[in-house]
Amino acid sequence: MSALAPRPATSKRLKHVVALRHSRVDGVQDDRPYIGLENIESSTGRLIGNPAATEQPAPSATGDAKSLSNTFEPGDVLFGKLRPYLAKAWVAAFPGRCSTELLVMQPVETESRFLRYACLSRDFIHAVDASTFGSKMPRADWDFVGNMPIPVPQIPQQRAIADYLDRETARLDALVAAKERVLGLLAEKRRALIARAVTRGLDPRAPLRDSGIPWLGEIPAHWETWKLRHVSFVGNGSTPNRDNAAYWVEGAIPWLNSAVVNHEEVTASDQFVTATAQRECHLPLVKPGSVLVGITGQGKTRGSAVVLSFEATINQHLAFITPNAGVLNAWFLRWALFAAYDFLRSISDDAGGTKGALTCEAVAALHVPLPPLNDQRAIVAYVAVETIKLDALRAATERTIALLKERRAALIAAAVTGKICFVNEEASCTSPA
Repeated sequence: MSALAPRPATSKRLKHVVALRHSRVDGVQDDRPYIGLENIESSTGRLIGNPAATEQPAPSATGDAKSLSNTFEPGDVLFGKLRPYLAKAWVAAFPGRCSTELLVMQPVETESRFLRYACLSRDFIHAVDASTFGSKMPRADWDFVGNMPIPVPQIPQQRAIADYLDRETARLDALVAAKERVLGLLAEKRRALIARAVTRGLDPRAPLRDSGIPWLGEIPAHWETWKLRHVSFVGNGSTPNRDNAAYWVEGAIPWLNSAVVNHEEVTASDQFVTATAQRECHLPLVKPGSVLVGITGQGKTRGSAVVLSFEATINQHLAFITPNAGVLNAWFLRWALFAAYDFLRSISDDAGGTKGALTCEAVAALHVPLPPLNDQRAIVAYVAVETIKLDALRAATERTIALLKERRAALIAAAVTGKICFVNEEASCTSPA
């Protein structure tokens, strides 16, 4: 190929270089593969799941009517107009049908892959996202998207840019995938370290005995096991009354919902109720040093636990455990519940029924290991030191992933806007830092 001129590309409005497909079909009568927003990976434009599958999912948060679909053909570019900040764009590799939340663009003056990269560029995504309407389900419309300017170099240069970006983004994506595998290994190591410490102790030479408890297995022979109700007080939250706005004020009694169990310790609250609301709604006052447990919901909060470091009240989605400090350390209990998470999930509402709920009775009846208090404190100190190390590695890995993703975004932006020059299909200018 002859040298490609290193000059800025002409910009045109998107609607002048693509044709928007308007054809729709009834999915009940069409067996072509179906692509939903969930099938397109954010920022990368990769297809997730089995592209050969033809079963259309039930209506989801996108609000799609189950039977109505857009159609697409190979080479079309699908762009997600719902929550465009998710940056979902895909080049169709086969004919099919898709969510009506995807705009289907047939390239006319653009190469499909180049168009996808243009639609994934930061400036394009930010501009489209700023145009959305609707607070809960923000959408962009074609009137705005179609008027967005995009660079349109000559087709040979578009292909060279797309080839270059295919290679470079694949390399960066492989690095991100490797780092994400490291995150998975660190998380697994962290889980195993905590579980072993609270079920086996710190002395590898200690003789073991069968605890007789399925989730616990063998424990050191000198440890005991007790039901939580015998070594702590277990209670649950209540449903707050939000009808009276005067109840909900800043600076009164801290009020907590189930989101707090996604942390390891609760040290602050952003919602407060008055003493009147606390009394009239029968909201319990939970002491510092208690452990909160998520008891409802299908998400990860059910069965998760957290240590509370201040007096607060809680809603009906939480239970609280106030341990007898003379025999049970709150942090040891928190880590024991962490180890028992899968078991707590399995007993929720008859071993994982559709409702998904723990009861205070089930929590109170849970058998937990009970080493001597000095052993508990030593285990807590050990877990604190070791998890700090693992958390530091996790944070460093997450920073690396963020930098790689930023590098990817910068590379796409520079290439599609002509800041990287191409000669004989090779990048010849300095890539973005």
